[in-house]
Amino acid sequence: MTTAATSPPRAGERPPLPAPRGPLSEAVLAALARLGPADPAPMLDAAASSREDADPFGDDLHLALYVCYELHYRGFGGVDDGWEWAPGLLAFRGELERRFLTALRAETGPGDDVDGVLTEVLAEPADAYGVSHYLREEGEWWHMREHAVHRSAYHLKEADPHAWLIPRLRGQAKAALVAVEFDEFGGGRGEAMHARLFADLMEDLGLDPSYGRYLDLVPGRMLAIVNMMSLFGLHRALRGAMAGHFAAAEITTAPAARRMAAALERLGASPRCVRFHTEHIEADAVHEQVLRHDVLGDLLAREPALACDVVFGVRATGFLEDRFGEHLLASWREGRTSLRQALPTGTG
Repeated sequence: MTTAATSPPRAGERPPLPAPRGPLSEAVLAALARLGPADPAPMLDAAASSREDADPFGDDLHLALYVCYELHYRGFGGVDDGWEWAPGLLAFRGELERRFLTALRAETGPGDDVDGVLTEVLAEPADAYGVSHYLREEGEWWHMREHAVHRSAYHLKEADPHAWLIPRLRGQAKAALVAVEFDEFGGGRGEAMHARLFADLMEDLGLDPSYGRYLDLVPGRMLAIVNMMSLFGLHRALRGAMAGHFAAAEITTAPAARRMAAALERLGASPRCVRFHTEHIEADAVHEQVLRHDVLGDLLAREPALACDVVFGVRATGFLEDRFGEHLLASWREGRTSLRQALPTGTG
């Protein structure tokens, strides 16, 4: 595997552009590497045929999509801010989104029973065994470090994608969502923001918490989860899907966080390292109730036609998380890295 030939960014800096993983990401990265947001059509058009053949859940498409979305977050070092709204790049991104969204809908199927699908998520089977179960019972330090690297693609900007839902809601749904986001962002205290707590966890695991530091190592299966959030958040038409995703995420976080905290405590991690997960045990149990009753309840009372999208958001979250978890467990059970390249044994 090739990696970007740049030194790691310091905390607070924009990350460097990653290395491409195929013709789609290569076209996007080549365009962004130019001095300004000139017409990228020649570069992007060259990848048009590859776009139609690309795996909608594959590394190439999802790195290209992730890079496009990242322009709406912190951007990249040396990349002109004008690229965020460059029409040619947005058109190319739209084609990637169409392919991803079509495949997601095909995998999840139709449905409008919101209570039923949320009840399914709540009722964890007695024989369930996922990544957090494995880490609690069998996990070693290298597993914990890899898991943190994967999740850093989202948790270092935790709750940012969901903030785009706020202006798309009204009344009680909006007020309740803001209350959840207030907790996610530390209740007004920068040192308690969940993204900051995750950076603390990474430091205690001997990892570099710089934003975007490990993008070259994170496979498409994880990037697809983050891309789903950005896709739902950036499109008003998908506000129901974003609300469903957020509810599903909060429902599943508290029990998983309890197992993750137990895994770290078993390995002798510091309280600072464990805090990210202990913070989520109680908070997300409350958030789940708020999202189910105050956000979804009010949203669907106002816009009942969004029930299908809410169900889609719940199911899409489960599908992508299951797919990611299967990859981690298969890799670890074979004693090999789940990243695109193994981490060094030391720090960083």
